[in-house]
Amino acid sequence: MEINTIDAAAFAKMFLAGAKNLEAKKEWINELNVFPVPDGDTGTNMSMTIMSAAKEVSSLENPTMAELAKAVSSGSLRGARGNSGVILSQLFRGFTKVIAKYDTLDVVILCEAMQKAVETAYKAVMKPKEGTILTVAKGAANKAMELCDETDDIVYFVGEVIKEAERVLSKTPDMLPVLKQAGVVDSGGQGLVQVLKGGYDSLLGKEIDYSIEGAGSGSGVVRISSQTEEEIKFGYCTEFIIVLNQPLTEKEEQEYKAYLESIGDSIVVVADEEIVKTHVHTNDPGLAIQTALTHGSLSKIKIDNMREEHQEKLIKDAVKLAEQQKAQEASKPAEPAKEMGFISVSIGEGVNEIFRGLGVDYIIEGGQTMNPSTEDMLNAIEKVNAKTIFILPNNKNIVLAANQAATLVEDKEIIVIPTKTIPQGITALINFIPDLSSKENAERMTEELANVKTGQVTYAVRDTEIDDKVIRQGDYMGIGDTSILAVGRDMTETTHAMIDEMIDEESSIISIYYGDQVKEDDANALGAKLEGKYPDVEVEIHYGGQPIYYYVISVE
Repeated sequence: MEINTIDAAAFAKMFLAGAKNLEAKKEWINELNVFPVPDGDTGTNMSMTIMSAAKEVSSLENPTMAELAKAVSSGSLRGARGNSGVILSQLFRGFTKVIAKYDTLDVVILCEAMQKAVETAYKAVMKPKEGTILTVAKGAANKAMELCDETDDIVYFVGEVIKEAERVLSKTPDMLPVLKQAGVVDSGGQGLVQVLKGGYDSLLGKEIDYSIEGAGSGSGVVRISSQTEEEIKFGYCTEFIIVLNQPLTEKEEQEYKAYLESIGDSIVVVADEEIVKTHVHTNDPGLAIQTALTHGSLSKIKIDNMREEHQEKLIKDAVKLAEQQKAQEASKPAEPAKEMGFISVSIGEGVNEIFRGLGVDYIIEGGQTMNPSTEDMLNAIEKVNAKTIFILPNNKNIVLAANQAATLVEDKEIIVIPTKTIPQGITALINFIPDLSSKENAERMTEELANVKTGQVTYAVRDTEIDDKVIRQGDYMGIGDTSILAVGRDMTETTHAMIDEMIDEESSIISIYYGDQVKEDDANALGAKLEGKYPDVEVEIHYGGQPIYYYVISVE
């Protein structure tokens, strides 16, 4: 079997097959994570990233290569979650920049696209680390360069590229000692290999279910068959196109569909970045039109009275009413933007209240248990009426997504303070001084992060060995900023052992944030023991309410 060119339709299928394969393997990829913690993992983050793009691709009807490239790039960039998801989205971004210029793809174009993908991804990471998804992508791209002048057969080309990607993946434990000690290959690199394998299966013509849950059908307008007037539940076939003010988020699209379902049936909603095609059978088209106008302007409005009455009056009245409502909304005076605002990622009810008390304007709930996407960041930025917005990711796996969101915003200054833990985020806010400039505050808050040590107590979900510690499933772990500090079968003993590793002669404050599975009395008992053990150190106890992590503890 030899294939020399791929058109847009074939490439769309390959991309969807890659997405489906990664989705199917996500739990297996999660198991490769070095730290055996029960939170959102690499497979989940990469899967959610690529499925965001897959939904956009599935909603397109007979797309050109340029339209397909835009859907892949935009969908993955906005849906990117976690470091691995952001890097995957940047690989797609670079790849699609090249293929968007062509109607069909051959080996030479694919080779060029792979080089651009790797170049773009490496630039997006401040300190690229070898032995990761980046290394696997680079190995695949280097193999592509070798093959570029050797063959025109895309089937052979892709097959050999995947073999090389798998070979490089198998070598990742030799590049990162932490992988070798845990006995795993890099999970992000494995995720990328699964995407490539899924696309290859499609290229080979294997039977694949290309349907993507939650995507628009793209099948056009649904028409009713001949029915008597009495059988028609909703009398007006309503169609229009929304020219969007800004792309709908996945949540907004779901809310829009849910509203249409509440007022009618036979619903078709097909959305891309610029327009939303809508079809609904309803007894009140005006309601559908009013809701649509909140997202943009309307064109190609068509309302058919399926009971053959009052059609013209209905159209005029509905449009007039909707335009009046829109004009009233537009006439409301806008609140002046304040100089500086804050967005913080948070992980529990108590922590949320602490952040609000420190002046945070918008809280994104997620953190450890579910890494927020770039889209989540952009939605939050839209909600904060400030000229400069500081984002506190509070998790090392969210910083890249926050940085990616910052690059997509043009009308506000976005500053990401690279907070990697909740206590670092709290420290950054405490050190904010309103009278200083945004630049001065950014420098001040960032400098103070070095004075905070964080420890987090959770449990192991599998057996492993890391940081020279043998860990069994169900063990309690005290995880520090860079390594596992303590492991044990007793939570209290493990917590004390972790804190002992964090305390030094310069320590002055221990802050304890207890989670939703810890009783207040137990947290107070822990605090009392620490006060007796470290009489020169102040101990503060706060209800955090965070899931999964029994204690989040900072030492300053």
